[in-house]
Amino acid sequence: MNPALTGTWEMIRAECGGEHSLELLALRVELELTATAYTVRFGGQIADRGTVMIASPSALTITGTEGPNLGRTIPCLYQQVGSRLRICYGMDGTAPTAFVSPAGSPHYLATYRRKAP
Repeated sequence: MNPALTGTWEMIRAECGGEHSLELLALRVELELTATAYTVRFGGQIADRGTVMIASPSALTITGTEGPNLGRTIPCLYQQVGSRLRICYGMDGTAPTAFVSPAGSPHYLATYRRKAP
């Protein structure tokens, strides 16, 4: 895992299939990344957990081990610039090629801000 990605990230924007997901922002979603794992929290409560592997300098793969993504492998495109992290999740198992989530697509695009320790 790229050491710059490790830490806790707070969701500041989300969209799926071309629709903004304002309800997710209200849940105070946090993504915690370590060298080999991810944890998603909604309002401080663990909602999803699994492994994470860097596939290339701009791609990673997550595999759910607990929660709604249990047993799923989700390829992702990512970009980290300073304290911002964008991840486009291929929820149907196909790798995204751009940071877009057009209407009807299975791509989930999230933007996070690094949370202070």
